[in-house]
Amino acid sequence: MQYIQPRPSSIVAALYTARDLGVDVAILHGPSGCSFKHARLLEEDGMRVLTTSLADNEFIFGGHGLLERVLRHAEETFSPRRMAVVGTCVAMIIGEDLQSAVRDSGVQTPTIAVDIHAGFRENIDGVVATLEPAADAGWISADELERQRHLLAQANEVERLRGAAYKEYIEPSRGDLKHIAAGRLLELAQSGARGVAVLNAKKETAYMFADELLALREICPDAAVTYFANLERRGLTKVREDAARILAGMRERGLDPVLLGALDEYGTNGPAIGERLREIAPDFALLAGVPHAVPPEYTEGIEVFSITNGPRQVEPLRALGHRHVVVEVDLHPKTLGVREIVESEFGAVLRSMR
Repeated sequence: MQYIQPRPSSIVAALYTARDLGVDVAILHGPSGCSFKHARLLEEDGMRVLTTSLADNEFIFGGHGLLERVLRHAEETFSPRRMAVVGTCVAMIIGEDLQSAVRDSGVQTPTIAVDIHAGFRENIDGVVATLEPAADAGWISADELERQRHLLAQANEVERLRGAAYKEYIEPSRGDLKHIAAGRLLELAQSGARGVAVLNAKKETAYMFADELLALREICPDAAVTYFANLERRGLTKVREDAARILAGMRERGLDPVLLGALDEYGTNGPAIGERLREIAPDFALLAGVPHAVPPEYTEGIEVFSITNGPRQVEPLRALGHRHVVVEVDLHPKTLGVREIVESEFGAVLRSMR
């Protein structure tokens, strides 16, 4: 499909994947403004992002030597454990050999070169372009590389079928008013209706989406609600660490959810969640994170409360028949760099109705 709405960048996806691999310093080989916003956000998450700041002169004569100098500077200044050089559209167009520059720089820090640009319609190309040299360097196993490829393909298919890529353009929306949705959820939980609350979140976004489940548990501790969370410890380094922290935080606050999938399995988890819904046959379901992963045949006859962080996900969720759709605005920036569960807006509204 030819999308006419903004889509995630493969360069940014490469940067986030480098972070998940434990890279301390990432060097963008391109203009200083390339991926500026996300580079700054990632620095809040503990990974330093440098740029070679290519300008018109390097567009003509190349930036090989400049990249070597920045690599040496990064090693001398920050003493990183791992580094990654991430390409850009400029680096691709002028034909820069990133791996050669890494070799010629003489740095001793384990460093991968990611040949990527923004000319891909799907951002998962940036993830794969980072994972492949990571596997070659021994940072991940061949089995993990294949696992990641499978997960990425499935997540992409979910977006194409039921997500923000299901048609050429989707009007963004803030979803339902939180106090109205929260009021109805509270009414059901307090009435004795059978419910299911599911955390099926993508990576670090779970630091906030987990709060939706905690809030429901706090205000209705005796409600007939079964809790599930995709917090099994599998995946890349940061993903495993995040899952452990979030699960520990939930348990400390009295909620021990049934584990169902890992934080990087949000796109493949839908049928497993659906089967649990069929077994329990709830009157209502709270789906937080990536609600559209659950195929619609599993939610028929259930009053569904969906919580997403994507304004362009509201319309597709309503098309799936989800009765209530709530958007956690600016969730992603609020969960970068955190190491404990963050209060959500919907959770705060629920608690205010205690």
